[in-house]
Amino acid sequence: MERSLSYAEAIREACDQEMARDESVVVFGLGVDDPKAILGTTRGLLERYGADRVFDTPLSEEGMTGFAVGAAMMGMRPIHVHIRMDFVLLAMNQLVNYAAKAHYMFGGAVSVPLVVRSAIGRSWGQGAQHSQALQSLFMHIPGLRVVMPSTPYDAKGALVASIRDDNPVMFIEHRLLYAQRGHVPEELYAAEIGRARVLLEGTDVTIVATSHMVVESLRAAHALRDVGIRAEVVDPVWLAPLDVDTIADSARKTGRVLIVDNGWTACGASAEILARIVEATDGAVRVRRMGFEPVTCPTTRNLEDLFYPNGRRIAEAAYAIVRGRDANDFVPNVVDAGEIVEFKGPF
Repeated sequence: MERSLSYAEAIREACDQEMARDESVVVFGLGVDDPKAILGTTRGLLERYGADRVFDTPLSEEGMTGFAVGAAMMGMRPIHVHIRMDFVLLAMNQLVNYAAKAHYMFGGAVSVPLVVRSAIGRSWGQGAQHSQALQSLFMHIPGLRVVMPSTPYDAKGALVASIRDDNPVMFIEHRLLYAQRGHVPEELYAAEIGRARVLLEGTDVTIVATSHMVVESLRAAHALRDVGIRAEVVDPVWLAPLDVDTIADSARKTGRVLIVDNGWTACGASAEILARIVEATDGAVRVRRMGFEPVTCPTTRNLEDLFYPNGRRIAEAAYAIVRGRDANDFVPNVVDAGEIVEFKGPF
């Protein structure tokens, strides 16, 4: 029988198994010992490993990130939980000028095996300062790895790989993925760093999607089958390093690419993926991209629904690429999963 875990349970299991295997792994950050346990991702770790290895921290993002960088330099393997990506901005000096550059500046004598976990994504009412997806900022910095797993299987494997890696890793989680369930082996395994995953094979159009947009793109792909369009869905998983070969191979096969980013498009991950596809294929494919609307995230639910891409709009965009005309004559049958629930607080 196939074993099923939620995305949150997969993250918790990865932490648990790596902490049992390696005493240098520690977990700290705001709320890691709270009863809510960062949406369940740190549940039980304090009881099993004690307050020396699992502990809450002061509300000082730069100071505690500096502490994490120093601990990593001294041989620990910290998992620093920031809860929200928005407030990682307060730690940019430590991440960009120290964590990312130490290995180079010290001629390889120093490593920073640090994992920074942060959550992104909607949950109505989050608003302008609690819903930002800033992965492209970290993709820009040499020395930082960036990963955005979308499945429970990849969440566990990517976190194990991140913990074991000697480079600092930005591990980005979408809050709407925490309840997603999928196959996760009980044994310990590490994902291959920098390897994309083809989640659905197709022949007519490639949809490259990140994080929760993978879920929406799969919904769109199933709706497109109703009109005879077979979409291939590719999840990069890792944005730095980026698996251009897998993405470009799919682009060559279908000749059409729609990139759906979980973030703004300007100077974003979608722009980089688009550029790399064009370079790899000599511009031989049709390319379009989607992402957040180019405005500050609104607070009200009806405006949020316009701000974020969804399965219906993704299907319409893919249809227009394939059929070469406006998508007004296509009404995709995309099932709403009802994931957005009443906002119940910061966690």
